[in-house]
Amino acid sequence: MPTNISDAPASVGGAAQGVSSLGRASWITYEWGRNPYYVLVAIYIYGPYFQNTIVGDPVRGQALWADIWAYAGLTVAVIAPFLGAIADAGGPRKPWLLFFSGLMMLASFCLWFGMPDNAGLSLFAIGALIALANIGYDASIVFHGAMLPSLVAEEKIGRMSGRGYALGNVASLLLLIFVLVFIFLPEMPLFGLNRETHEHERIVGPLAALWFLVFSLPFFLWTPDRPRTGRPFTQSVRLGMSSVLHTVRSLKDYRNVGKYLVARMIYNDGLNMMLTFGGIYAAGVFGWELIELAAYGIVSIPFAALGGYLGGIIADRIGTRRALRLSLSGVILFGIVSLGFAPDRVFFFFPYEAGTAFLPLPVFATLPELLYVATIAFVAISVVATYANSRAMMARIAPRARMTEFFGLYALSGEATAFAAPIAVAFATRMSGSQQWGMAAILCFLAVGLVGLSFVREERAV
Repeated sequence: MPTNISDAPASVGGAAQGVSSLGRASWITYEWGRNPYYVLVAIYIYGPYFQNTIVGDPVRGQALWADIWAYAGLTVAVIAPFLGAIADAGGPRKPWLLFFSGLMMLASFCLWFGMPDNAGLSLFAIGALIALANIGYDASIVFHGAMLPSLVAEEKIGRMSGRGYALGNVASLLLLIFVLVFIFLPEMPLFGLNRETHEHERIVGPLAALWFLVFSLPFFLWTPDRPRTGRPFTQSVRLGMSSVLHTVRSLKDYRNVGKYLVARMIYNDGLNMMLTFGGIYAAGVFGWELIELAAYGIVSIPFAALGGYLGGIIADRIGTRRALRLSLSGVILFGIVSLGFAPDRVFFFFPYEAGTAFLPLPVFATLPELLYVATIAFVAISVVATYANSRAMMARIAPRARMTEFFGLYALSGEATAFAAPIAVAFATRMSGSQQWGMAAILCFLAVGLVGLSFVREERAV
């Protein structure tokens, strides 16, 4: 049975041909539509609401949130490589993106019915919806990222990837500001939302879904896709399954790509947890509520967008591998520093009188809070630059003829042990009874992944 699936990329000699500026811009617009889900639901609003209100216990809530992400990550790890190879065999990626985008939108919309005390959905059902939305989000990354090398010239891959992450964060910022100004702050929230039943928090699920629906349309209309191969779907499934098994067995022939996938498998777990638990950690340690969390997001997201933009430019100038190691080192350094702040101390060892205002500000008035937010700004720059450079690295070293399949393996590397970091966070949090120790477990994954990148070369596999 043949195992070499032709990608038929719209490129010649590594430079994209016949792709309009509108097509490239629409590829980026897809991230403009999708990424606010992660910010509103996973990090700043719904995640802390789940922890503090639905569960009602910050420590147990952090552990349960980690469990949900672990189950979703394991699911994507199992299916992503096979779906990517089946898509390579069949041709177009957009039908797959349409399915997983729809799954994410539907699950996100239904989070509206997640209420405390089982007044709406059960705790299990809420967790299942979050897991399904995460599956849709992560699976869409496989097919969307695999289209990158066919849309832009080789030497501009880093910049294109970075712009996608940068503008995705700008969109997240705009929607977060909208929620703060029109829903959280007014005495009468927009749409007549009832705070007593937590409608002002639950609304972010439907908002993220509708935002994605609107801004994903340009991608489906104008970004070029590959033509169909003419194979029946059942043949594409057989060929895709066989191709994945062949690729896994022959990874010895793609040793450089294999080394990269292993390194990313380890550090990506840490990145996801660092990003996901930032708001949950701050809510538990500093007792922040919705206003503080929204303000925290508004402050940090512009730095995240800056990280994506600068990360892509730096990667194209000094090399993707060097840029990737630089940004990942920044995550580790500033991640360590961020754990040194609590209401009663700064930089781990220096005591501070809890609750004492350092500046007359409506939020983040104490010195530990100010220093924590400042440190998180640098974490945000480094994390998003690492995401952008990671995608660019895969687009630079994977074989062109099997790009979607290898992006499936890329998703596998990001999710194969995605249960490991959440389990480590959950275990460390439960055993220590401390959110700080739970977050510290993340740094181990980042450090090991950084060491692994030392053995990777920046060269394309054939």
